[in-house]
Amino acid sequence: MISRRAFLTGSAALAAGGLASFQALAQGLPVGAIRVDASRLGPQGWGENAGRIARALERELAGQLSGQRQRGGPTLYVTVHGIWLASFAGGGSPGDSDSNDNMDSYIELIDRGRVLASYPIRSTLLSSSGGAWYRPDIDQRRVAALLENNALWIRRYLGG
Repeated sequence: MISRRAFLTGSAALAAGGLASFQALAQGLPVGAIRVDASRLGPQGWGENAGRIARALERELAGQLSGQRQRGGPTLYVTVHGIWLASFAGGGSPGDSDSNDNMDSYIELIDRGRVLASYPIRSTLLSSSGGAWYRPDIDQRRVAALLENNALWIRRYLGG
């Protein structure tokens, strides 16, 4: 009969082994070009800011993935599905969904027409992540915080 401790120790070792092999697999994903499509933001009320958001996310990803960039490598396609800013930008607590800003995107790493990896990415931050609510540029700072967080998640999923 297997004791509880032996079972838990063995399960932890198996889980760690599986996680390690996933990480090793993800480590080998270089990135060539980066393309961001934020066209879905226009109809959501972002208008001409959608293009600015796409360029800002491309710059953020270029910085975050600089160690993984490889000329001629697979192209990273990012489709931004939506950005939602909470109407209240003060205080709040991590579990309070009424004061969270959100960003949804979908990434695909494509090489010669073959999808190497694809992941949905959801970033959720407190609306206060952009700083003091009374600053005139608070909305831009909140969007910038969401873009940075989304780029960090993308880097993590790609093994960076």
